Amino acid sequence: MSDKIAYSRNGDIAVLTIQNPPVNALSHAVRQGLMDRMDQAEADSGVRAVMIVGEGRAFIAGADITEFGKPQMAPALPDVINRIEASPLIVVASMHGVSLGGGLEVVLGCHYRIAVPSARIGLPEVNLGLIPGAGGTQRLSRVAGVDAALDIMTTGRQISAAEAAKIGVIDVVQDGDPLENGLAYVTDLLAKDAPRRPVSEIAAPEAIDWDAAYDAVLARGRGQISPAQCVRAVQAGVEMPFSEGLAAERQIFTDLLKSDQSKGMIHSFFSERAVGRLPELKGVKPRPLDHIGVIGGGTMGAGIATSALLSGLQVTLIEMTPAACEAAHERIEGNLAGALRRGKITAEQHETILNETLTVTNDYADLSDADLVIEAVFEDMAVKKKVFIKLDRVCKQGAILASNTSYLDVDEIAAVTSRPQDVIGLHFFSPAHVMKLLEVVVAEKTAIDVVATGFELGKRMKKISVRAGVCDGFIGNRILATYRDAADQMVMEGASPYDIDAALEGFGFAMGPFAVADLAGLDIGWAVRKRKRVEAGIEGVSTYADKMCEAGNFGQKTGTGYYDYAAGAKARVPNPEVMSLIVADRTAVGTVQRTFTTEQIIRRYMASMVNEAAKVVGEGIARRPLDVDMTLLFGYGFPRYWGGPLKWADIVGLPDLLEDIATYAKNDSNFWEVAPLLKELVATSKSFDSLNKES
Repeated sequence: MSDKIAYSRNGDIAVLTIQNPPVNALSHAVRQGLMDRMDQAEADSGVRAVMIVGEGRAFIAGADITEFGKPQMAPALPDVINRIEASPLIVVASMHGVSLGGGLEVVLGCHYRIAVPSARIGLPEVNLGLIPGAGGTQRLSRVAGVDAALDIMTTGRQISAAEAAKIGVIDVVQDGDPLENGLAYVTDLLAKDAPRRPVSEIAAPEAIDWDAAYDAVLARGRGQISPAQCVRAVQAGVEMPFSEGLAAERQIFTDLLKSDQSKGMIHSFFSERAVGRLPELKGVKPRPLDHIGVIGGGTMGAGIATSALLSGLQVTLIEMTPAACEAAHERIEGNLAGALRRGKITAEQHETILNETLTVTNDYADLSDADLVIEAVFEDMAVKKKVFIKLDRVCKQGAILASNTSYLDVDEIAAVTSRPQDVIGLHFFSPAHVMKLLEVVVAEKTAIDVVATGFELGKRMKKISVRAGVCDGFIGNRILATYRDAADQMVMEGASPYDIDAALEGFGFAMGPFAVADLAGLDIGWAVRKRKRVEAGIEGVSTYADKMCEAGNFGQKTGTGYYDYAAGAKARVPNPEVMSLIVADRTAVGTVQRTFTTEQIIRRYMASMVNEAAKVVGEGIARRPLDVDMTLLFGYGFPRYWGGPLKWADIVGLPDLLEDIATYAKNDSNFWEVAPLLKELVATSKSFDSLNKES
C-alpha cells in the first residue's frame, strides 16, 4: 500500500515523496502510504528527520474526489495527521503548487514548513458544505490566530505563500526546487538542533465574541451553515483541551456531511465539472478560434469583447457610427481598467490589448478574417436578421455566426443566411466579462464542430457553458418567466412584492425577483410582455407593472421601480406607489385574496421553477437535470448550497412537490400543468439525479 509514497534516504533525512498524479490527492493509498513510510523512517537506523514533498504539480491538492460518497477506508486522515505530528523525529513539509483542504491539514501536522513563492494554501471545505475535519480548524487557529484562520476557512479562499508566511503558517519562503529546498532546510534545522514543534502543543488562541462572529458569518453566507460552523469548531479548540477540540471538530464535520446543504454543495461541485462534458463532442475538433467579431458596443457587446480580450483573442467590434465606436471603446477600456486593478492583467498587457488586440470600427468589411462573430444588438428579430444578412455577405467561409439573443428563435435567425450550419446561439449574461454562465444554443442545423467551438470559446473565457435547445428563453429565461409568473400570481392573490423578496432572500437568493427586476431594468420585461401580446393578437392590456414603466419607473437605472433607490442601491425601500397600483389590479380582476406564509411563498415559487425545469429537461431543451441546475446557479443567483432547483426537488421529495402542484392546479390548471417527466419520476420512484447518472 506504500507505492504512492516513495521512500529514500539523504544522510540522516528520510524523504517521503508523494506520487499520486496529477495533484497528489489524498486517496486511501496515499493515507496508508504515509502511515507505512512514517513507521519505516522511525525504524530506520540513523534517521533524525523526515521531509515530505510532493512530486509533479502540487504538494497535496486535497481529498480524492473519486472517494466522495463512499465509506472511508482506514486509516482516516485525522489519524494519519496525528501520527505524523506525534513522531519523535522532526517532520518538515516542503511545499509547491497547492496545499488545499486535507493537504494543508497534513502540512499543519508537520513540525516545520517551507514553500516556494508560487505555492498556495487554503481550506476550501465550505465549498462542499463542510468544515475542515482533520484538525484544520484546531491547528490553523493556533498557528495563525483566530481572525486569520476564520477568514481562510469561512471564505474557502486560497492564499499565497507570502501571505501564509506573514500569518505564521509557513516558516520559510524560498525559490528553487522543492526537494532541494526541503533538504537544505532540514539540514539547517538539524545543525541547529531544532526541537520538534507540534502545533497541538502551541497554546490555544485568545477567545473572541463567538456568537457575534457566528451571526456575522451566517449572514454573510446568506444562510449557508458550514462557514458559521467553522466558528463553533474554532471555539471548541479554544475552550477545550486539544484532543477534545479535535473530537468536536470531527463531530461537526460528520453532522454537516449528512446535511442537505452538503448534498447540494457536493452536487454543485461535481455538476460544475460535468456540465461541459458532452458525449456528442468527444473527439470533435473545434474550428480555429483566434479572431472574433462583436456586433454592438453597448453594455453586453462591450462585456463580450472584454471577456474575449482577457482570454487572449483578437477582437474587432462593430458599431454604427464613429461616436458609437468611441463610446464602445471607452466602455471596454473601463472594463479592462477594472481587470488591471484586480491584477488580472499587467499594465503592459493592458496597453497591448487597447492598442493592438482590439479594433473598434463601423465597417462590416473588417470582419472578413474573423473566425467567429457574435451579434449583440437590440433584442428584436427584424434587427437581428438584418445583421445576419450582412454577416453572411462579408464573413469568410467557415466563420461561425453567433447570436447573443436571450429569447429569440435561433433557427429563424439562421434561415436568413446561406450557411445555417454555421449559426449558433451564444447567450452571455450581463456583465459578460464578469458573469460565468454561457448558454450554447444549438439550432436545428448547427454543425457539431460549431457546437464544439462554442464550448471551446466558453472554456477559454472560463465560463460555465451549458448546452441548450431552441425555445422561447432557452433554459434559464424560459424557467425565469415561469417562476416570475408564479410570483406575480401570488401578488395578485394577496402577497406583496416585498413579502416575496424577503421570503426568497431568506431561502438564500441574494435578491428576490422584484429586486432583481429593478436591477435588470423593468423595461426589459415590459418589452417582452408587449412582444408576446402582439404575437398573440392582444392589444390595449396594461397591468400594474406596465403602468410603472409607462410612468418611466424602470428600476435602479431611473432611481425608482418596485423600490425607491434615493438613498442608494443597497438602501432600497418599498416604493409607496406600487401597492396602490397592485390593489387597483386586484380589484379590477376580482381575485380572491388570501395571506401567504413565508414557507408557502417559497414552496409555490420553487414548485413552479421545478415543474417548468422538468418540462425543459423532458423536451430535451436541457439534456440533463444538472444542466438546469448549473444554469440557475451561475446565471440566476440560485443558492449554491441547494445545488440547483432540481437537486433541491430531490432533497425535499418529488412526491410531495407533485402533490403541491396538483393542489395549485385546482385554481389554475393551465399554468400548473404537471410536467410529464415529474409524473414519470414519481411513478417509478426515481430522482432527477438518477437521470444525471444515466446520461
